[in-house]
Amino acid sequence: VRPEKPQLRVVMPEPKKPEPVAAPEVPAEQQKPVEPPPRFALQLLRAGNVLLLVELPTGESFQSRDPAYILLKDLLRAARLPDKPQQVGDGEPIRWPLLHRGSLDQSGDAARDYVQGVLAGELEQMGCACLWLIGLPALRFAGEVEAEACYRGLNIEGIGPALAMPGLEQLMEQPGSKARLWQAMRRSMPRWVVGLNTDMNDR
Repeated sequence: VRPEKPQLRVVMPEPKKPEPVAAPEVPAEQQKPVEPPPRFALQLLRAGNVLLLVELPTGESFQSRDPAYILLKDLLRAARLPDKPQQVGDGEPIRWPLLHRGSLDQSGDAARDYVQGVLAGELEQMGCACLWLIGLPALRFAGEVEAEACYRGLNIEGIGPALAMPGLEQLMEQPGSKARLWQAMRRSMPRWVVGLNTDMNDR
C-alpha cells in the first residue's frame, strides 16, 4: 500500500482593492446645466411671392375659423398679398423636438439648423421676395434673433430678406402692436409689391 501524498495547501493572494480616485473638480463656471430641447411648432406657408414662417399658437395646423388664422388673412390683405396662403410641401407643421431622432442632438443649435434647412430647401425650389417670420420661435430658429428684433427688416445669411413680426397671439392681445407692425409692413412692402413707390413710406 502506497502512503498517501500530503496535500499541498495553495494560498491564493487576495486581489488588491483599488484605491478610490477622487473625481477631478470641475470649476463652477464650467458646470453648465443641460438645457431641455426647445419645443415649438411652425407652419410654412406661401402667399404670392412671400414665404411665411408662422408660430402655431395651439401647436396644430391652422383651421379656417381660428382667430389667429383670420388675423393672418387680414395682415395679408393689408400687405396686398393673396389672403389664402398655400401650404408648402406636405403641409405638416415643422415640429421640434423631432421625437423620432431619439438620442441625437435636439439642442437649440440643432433646431436652428433644421429650420433653416427646411427654408433653404423651399427657396431652392421657388424663391421669394421676402420671408415673414411670425412669432418668437420663427425669429429665433430661422432668423437667429430675439424678440427685440420685431418690426424690423432682416437680411438672413443664406436665406435673404425677412421681416420680423410678433406672434399672432401677441397681436391679438396687444392692439397697439398692430400699429407698429403696420408701419414695419409699409416700409418693407416695396419688396413684394411690384412697382410700389418707396415714397409711400413717408406718407
